[in-house]
Amino acid sequence: MHATIPTMSRFLVVLGTTSHSGKSTLVAAICRLLSDRGLKVAPFKSQNMSLNSWVTRSGGEMGIAQAVQAWAARVEPTVYMNPILLKPKGDRTSQVIVMGRPLADKSAAEYYQDIEPLKDVVDKAIHEMEKEYDYIIVEGAGGAAEINLFDRDIANIYVARLLQAPIILVGDIERGGVFASLFGSVELLPSDLRPLVQGLVINKFRGDPAILGSGLEKLEEMTGVPILGVLPYLDLALPSEDSVSLGDKKSMPAGESLEIAVIRLPRISNFTDFEPLERLAHVRYVGLSEPLGNPDAVIIPGTKNTVSDLREMQEKGMDRQIRSLENTPVLGICGGYQMLGREIIDCGIEDTVGSVPALGLLDAITRFDLYEKKTVQVEKTVTGGGPILEPIRGQKVKGYEIHMGVTSPSEESAFQDDGAVSSNGIVMGTYLHGLFDNQNFRAAFLDFLRRRKRERNGTNEPCGQAETEFDPRAPEGDALQSDGFAELARATAAHLDMKKIYSMLDLD
Repeated sequence: MHATIPTMSRFLVVLGTTSHSGKSTLVAAICRLLSDRGLKVAPFKSQNMSLNSWVTRSGGEMGIAQAVQAWAARVEPTVYMNPILLKPKGDRTSQVIVMGRPLADKSAAEYYQDIEPLKDVVDKAIHEMEKEYDYIIVEGAGGAAEINLFDRDIANIYVARLLQAPIILVGDIERGGVFASLFGSVELLPSDLRPLVQGLVINKFRGDPAILGSGLEKLEEMTGVPILGVLPYLDLALPSEDSVSLGDKKSMPAGESLEIAVIRLPRISNFTDFEPLERLAHVRYVGLSEPLGNPDAVIIPGTKNTVSDLREMQEKGMDRQIRSLENTPVLGICGGYQMLGREIIDCGIEDTVGSVPALGLLDAITRFDLYEKKTVQVEKTVTGGGPILEPIRGQKVKGYEIHMGVTSPSEESAFQDDGAVSSNGIVMGTYLHGLFDNQNFRAAFLDFLRRRKRERNGTNEPCGQAETEFDPRAPEGDALQSDGFAELARATAAHLDMKKIYSMLDLD
């Protein structure tokens, strides 16, 4: 039994009625608002399950949501903010990342069997956070009232009991039944935690909140918990937390805009790589059984299991659709890069032993020899040629690597010692996540697609939404850290009772 800990910092816990209720966004908003007041604040989530991850400066892997929240707080992301990360592999197992390093692949039963030592990991992370920050905003995971998991729930129940801090409960009105889910969650929480629930928030509302009036009054009366407000649905330029967000994506209408097809692999990871493109082009996520059409470019993203996703791609014919495109740029990132090569040799690290033929669009071979993951932030020089990279050759790009396996290309390198570019320059592979966060690469890529589309259409009319007229001398930018946080903070302050939230942290 882990006792409660004496706290030097002030904590606030944000729990949700379901996954994707808006916990992450609210934590980011509170972090930014506290940072705006000049306070030392940071986010914390003991356990996250997501295939969208980030690499810290020290080379540790953590959930992208906690990195985003750290940027909102204007602090450097560290693995203490997310000490346990689960990365689903799609076969009822997940890779367990502890303090930024892969521990093992485990089934749910195996994971919960070994939960006690992980509570010590959570305790240590909190203690380390307290040394650095005065205010810590804690996010739960999934639904807070999963009664079958209470004895093993380290993301909600364990942390709430440990900290004995005020709790805000968030419900998502867009998915329906928000009053029932908020009321039911309060009622189902363990009796010792119910008094800690000091505020309810309704999130993602579209319309006039006045129509909720009587319902809000009744909910407050039934639960005895004040309603802090109703947050509207916000379309913010912030990275998505996990694959649930893919269903919410709304692309630009195709029309005359550029169309970029991202292959929606079954185990797709780090699709946040492509979000900087979504306001500049029609980004279409294409399932393996869907028609690919004739896009202006194809991107094969990262995946938690390259071999399994490659086989499914081949079984459903998506590999043939990609190869049938004539002179269409194809970009593979991480697992997508591995798929673009001639073959993948798996020595039992993924799910097989032996050689698997790949797409053959790059002359490269990938080997999975060791259960070791490379996680590192990098800055590389653009060294590849061809119509996309030549305008920025010699410039720097930043990114991060998260991958198993080693790829040996015979082609020209794209970025110093990373990646490969085909002889015609329009097929490219790289291990660099975050590539489109670099303004120079993003602009060069889109500029080539626009020029190529104009030439094909026989017109000088612009195609798509221009970011800027491409200038190869333009400085690199970082789309991840753009200030959608200011808009988020303004909306939160306008629609929630921040005076009550500040009072939970003993702030005036």
